[in-house]
Amino acid sequence: MPEGDDSILKLFVSIGLNEQKAKETLKNEALANDLQALISEAQKLKGGDLDKSVGTLLYHVATRLKNKKRQSFLLGYLVGEKIVSEPQLTAALDFFKSNPVDPVDTSTFEASCGVGVTVSPEDIEDGVESVIQMHKDGLLEKRYHYNMGVIMGEVRKQLKWADGKAIKNEVDMQVLDLLGPKTAEDMEKPAKKAKEPKQGKGKSKEEKREAESEKEKESPEEEEKSYENMNQLMGEALRFHKTGENYTTEGYVVTPMTMELMKEHLNFTGGQVRTRFPPEPNGILHIGHAKAINFNFGYAKAHNGICYLRYDDTNPEKEEEKFFHGISDMVEWLGYKPYQVTHSSDYFQELYDYAVELIKRNLAYVCHMKADEMKGFTTPDSPWRDRPVEESLRLFEDMKKGKFNEGEATLRMKTMLEEGKKDPVAYRIKFTAHPKSGDEWCIYPTYDYTHCLCDSLEHITHSLCTKEFQSRRSSYYWLCNSLDVYCPVQWEYGRLNMNYTVVSKRKIAKLINEGIVQDWDDPRLFTLTALRRRGFPPEAINNFCAKIGVTMSLVTFDPGMLEACVRDVLNNSAPRAMAVLHPIKVIIKNFPGTKEIDVPNIPHDESKGTHKVPFSSVIYIERSDFSENPEKGYRRLTPAQHVGLKHAGYALNVEKVVRDSSGQVTTLEANLAELNQENKPKAFIHWVSDPIKCEVRIYDRLFKHKNPEDPSEVPGGFITDCNVDSLDVISEALVDISVKGAKVLDRFQFERIGYFTVDKDTTNSKLVFNRTVPLKEDAGKN
Repeated sequence: MPEGDDSILKLFVSIGLNEQKAKETLKNEALANDLQALISEAQKLKGGDLDKSVGTLLYHVATRLKNKKRQSFLLGYLVGEKIVSEPQLTAALDFFKSNPVDPVDTSTFEASCGVGVTVSPEDIEDGVESVIQMHKDGLLEKRYHYNMGVIMGEVRKQLKWADGKAIKNEVDMQVLDLLGPKTAEDMEKPAKKAKEPKQGKGKSKEEKREAESEKEKESPEEEEKSYENMNQLMGEALRFHKTGENYTTEGYVVTPMTMELMKEHLNFTGGQVRTRFPPEPNGILHIGHAKAINFNFGYAKAHNGICYLRYDDTNPEKEEEKFFHGISDMVEWLGYKPYQVTHSSDYFQELYDYAVELIKRNLAYVCHMKADEMKGFTTPDSPWRDRPVEESLRLFEDMKKGKFNEGEATLRMKTMLEEGKKDPVAYRIKFTAHPKSGDEWCIYPTYDYTHCLCDSLEHITHSLCTKEFQSRRSSYYWLCNSLDVYCPVQWEYGRLNMNYTVVSKRKIAKLINEGIVQDWDDPRLFTLTALRRRGFPPEAINNFCAKIGVTMSLVTFDPGMLEACVRDVLNNSAPRAMAVLHPIKVIIKNFPGTKEIDVPNIPHDESKGTHKVPFSSVIYIERSDFSENPEKGYRRLTPAQHVGLKHAGYALNVEKVVRDSSGQVTTLEANLAELNQENKPKAFIHWVSDPIKCEVRIYDRLFKHKNPEDPSEVPGGFITDCNVDSLDVISEALVDISVKGAKVLDRFQFERIGYFTVDKDTTNSKLVFNRTVPLKEDAGKN
């Protein structure tokens, strides 16, 4: 260790840090410098060496005090031993957060921090004794396995300014006095509950298959502490700033105008939570947007607030009317109703006026650098950066009047993004009619300029966005504060990514152009229109968003987790039907006479009623449910083994197998036997009689690899990774007549097969079904 570092290490140890903590502090150069400066200033105030109790508090000041302007003020209280404990220091730092504007109201500050309040050892002893008396029964029963943290917490509530170590020592002493020394049993860890054996363990593959097909009869129990929807999650899991307390947020910039603007904001909103979902109307929403919709609308709803749907329509070249309607349609499909639908273009005049004000404050200028010259992060400074304010005002007016061609002039802001980009563009010229404002404007604001100001104009309290916009946070605050307008708080969260898919508008367009998928709503995609067409219920998507929660880091999930949420919803809502995808005809020789069979709509919920299906001498069964040469453990129909017919009350026995000229089985001749204890079959199969012919589309993953866009996994590019077998069209499937009259997007469970929905290609003469998900996840998929 260098000599200088050794002396600093000794200094840190001398104020009360242990050697390990001192060494860790030394590794952090910025923290080490801050702590040295604090110690030096404190020693000058003290006029000598510091007591170790003061030194420990200095470390907390170095690591936790954000407003360095108040450092000297706080040091006076530490050195003067008016603030002597960590609870008092924490209260002081919280006071600074809640009262960011100078000067500090000394009397209020001292009352908030317990200055002058003395907690004697007798006070601590009495407080601990009263709490232990309340928990005496539990302590005597569980002894040292009792949760001592609860006792500590209750004492701390009573004695807010008491030293934590003193409380712990007193608790330990009184517990020892009550229980005596620890016994060998006290030293042992509490035994964990034995895990229940997994259902199905030891069963054959065939038995497991049958168990899964019957499992749908059961109504799944809710997992303990699971979130039923995003609304509940938002109410319990997140701890954002309270309305009107923006300044308590880490990194929020406080100006002399902040508190006055905050007061005006609260007068306008009444303390109401306000969020917004701000999509660009230039494409279709995807599964990642579902998380954003749930987060913004759900957070507002959980706090009795409001959420705007605001179209970020500042790029007229890419915006189309169909995208405006498509976005609104998906938001409502997910079950949310915006408080108000707005557009960034609603505020074009206000945004222009703000730009003029920004120029007047010498914080923006008209620049003539070309777009290529401004690309990247190592661009030269603009030669026009210091042009006179009057000149920029005149040129900006000329831009508005159309006196410059596209690309000849931009308005740039005098700031830097956190990612290092200099002077981002605020306005550019585009001679393109706007879908909403028409030809009124030929200059259009950028996202970096528009976003925060529209948030301010709509008095948004929580500006929620994904992590890639974190580098814009400083410019967000800079722009609002530079114009002295209300500044919301920007909160970032991790975007949702999904394996085995692409969601980029450009890449989906390429899949469509190459004929790999049909359109934006092709059920193999993860656009919201595609998921709706495939049959995913909106509640399932919302439940998925709630289940994954809101994290601040990038998260990627397997489609299987979303599909599990779909099964949970459809198991309780999709009426049952029987369908045969690959039929074999069965002629029943001893059929007792045509009859109808009652089939439950939802087997585990009698309140959902039943429907009738015909049962005649000719039925059709699934080809895979019959085997002439079965493998060991095969439990369904064979020439030597009977099988039960679901819902019919009969067992089926094969008498004769009929083949065509190629040797393929075409027909079975069979007999029925009523079910009883003697002829109880090993398995039950589904069947159809007098069925409807239909088309069934079985969808699989569109891509073979988890990350089709990753060159290390797919060197040839995502197009080369497409699964050519991702769509299987079964044109001659059969389904029972209970589905007759079904409408587009109606959902069913085809018993023992999976969940299906009626596709938009259905006609009066032909039903078309999409498989939504199979009954259970394919164990072969990773």
